[in-house]
Amino acid sequence: MNDSHDIHVGVLAMQGAFARHVAVLQERGVRASEVRTPAELAAVDALVIPGGESTAIRKALDRGELLEPLRERLASGMPAFGTCAGLIVLAHAAEDGAPETYGALDVDVARNGFGRQVHSFEGSVDMSGGDLGDLDGGRLSGVFIRAPRITRLGDDVTVLGRLAGGEHDGEPVVVRQGNLLGATFHPELTDDPALHARFVELVRAALAAPATTSAP
Repeated sequence: MNDSHDIHVGVLAMQGAFARHVAVLQERGVRASEVRTPAELAAVDALVIPGGESTAIRKALDRGELLEPLRERLASGMPAFGTCAGLIVLAHAAEDGAPETYGALDVDVARNGFGRQVHSFEGSVDMSGGDLGDLDGGRLSGVFIRAPRITRLGDDVTVLGRLAGGEHDGEPVVVRQGNLLGATFHPELTDDPALHARFVELVRAALAAPATTSAP
């Protein structure tokens, strides 16, 4: 099985705090680099898609000739971790004039589902949904900035984390489907690397397993 040093995780560097994602992964002993071109995408084992603005990210993917190469990598089973707008890119979302979202992660999301910038908040996330190793039963702090809300869960999607307390208590905010991990918030903006660490474990397991397909 590959250890962390054998894994090469790319971070889509179109928008958002991509440099912070790279730093968090490198602090875990993982080789991590920014991805802006098809050649850079082809060189990585997995991809983090950060927050930002989902429409702008998809237009940038199209301009950078990454839209279809990324679709092919996702269909081939490449692990991916979408945070905030990155989750929107991976999931199903209403049409907005930009290239379609990938629909690889079988959830429906509503953009800015918790409200606009003024409604941004930091909330406690209950990670007792299972399938997270040493995170089971623990809690994370989530930074929700113009965050999407998950409005539908596909049959093969596992809810790993839910908001704990407040107006939106119990709502799903961390989900997994096969090699895909999604969070409606920004884990890179806290001091807790637990979700990045779990993604690294997911990547290691995917690389050790026989090739599979995770097409929508």
